Amino acid sequence: MVFGLFDKQPVIDPSSSEWIFDAYGWALQNFDADLFYSNTVLVRPTNEYFPGTVNSVHGMAEIIFDRVKVYAGISHWPTLVKDPSECQFIESQQIQIQGALRGPEGIADESVEDSQRLVIPYNPQQINNPEGMIATYAHILSHHMGQMAKAPPPGGIDYWPQATELLAIFLGFGLMFANSAYNFRGGCGSCYNPYAQRDAYLSEAEATYALGLFCLLKGIPDTEVTPHLKRHLRGIYRKSSREIANKVQGVDHLKRIQGP
Repeated sequence: MVFGLFDKQPVIDPSSSEWIFDAYGWALQNFDADLFYSNTVLVRPTNEYFPGTVNSVHGMAEIIFDRVKVYAGISHWPTLVKDPSECQFIESQQIQIQGALRGPEGIADESVEDSQRLVIPYNPQQINNPEGMIATYAHILSHHMGQMAKAPPPGGIDYWPQATELLAIFLGFGLMFANSAYNFRGGCGSCYNPYAQRDAYLSEAEATYALGLFCLLKGIPDTEVTPHLKRHLRGIYRKSSREIANKVQGVDHLKRIQGP
C-alpha cells in the first residue's frame, strides 16, 4: 500500500480544479462556445505552426505575434508590435473591432492609423525562448479580450491574472503555458537568462490540468499532446486527463454551454 500512496493524491487541490472548471465555463459563455469547438486548435510549438524566417529580432517578434493572432481568432484586431524601448506607458487602450470579436466573421481594417492600434510590446530577450514569447503574447491578448466579457471571471478581480492565463489556454495555447510555467535556475550562470522568462500565475500543474480539460473537450488524444510537453510534465498530463474524465458532471455541464 505504501507504494501507491502518492498516486492517490490529486494533481491539483479540489478548489483549484473547481476554479478551472468554472473559468472554462466563463470562457465558453463569453467567448463563443461554437467557435471553440469548430475553429480553435491546439497550437503546437513547431515550425509547422510558426513558419517563416527573418533576420532581425523585431521581425521574429512580429512573425510570431501574427501567428498567435491567427490561432486566437483575432487576426482582424488592429495591433502594432513595438520594441518596449519605443513604447510609452498607456494605462488602458481602447480599440475599435469590426464584425465579430473573434473568428472568421471579424472584419480587418488596414486603414487604421498606428495611433489607434493596440500596442503590443515584446521582450527581445525572449527570442531564444519562443514558447515563453508565444505565451506572453497570448496572455497580453487575453487580458484585453477578457475585459470585453459580459461578466467577471470566477473569483473576480483577485483572480484576474490566472483567469486571463486560463483564457489563453482556452484559445489553444496550453502547451506553451505548461512548458513555460517554470524554468530551472540551476546550472552555470551563463545558461540562465531571467529576462527571457515570463511571469506565470498558474502553476505548472494547474496549466497542465487546464490543458487536459481543453483536450478532453476538444477530443484530442494524449498521443497528440505529450510529445510536445516537457518530459517531466507528461505523467502529470496523463494523470490530469484521467482525473478530468472522472468528473463527468462537470464535463457534461461545460459541454452544454452554448454561450449567450
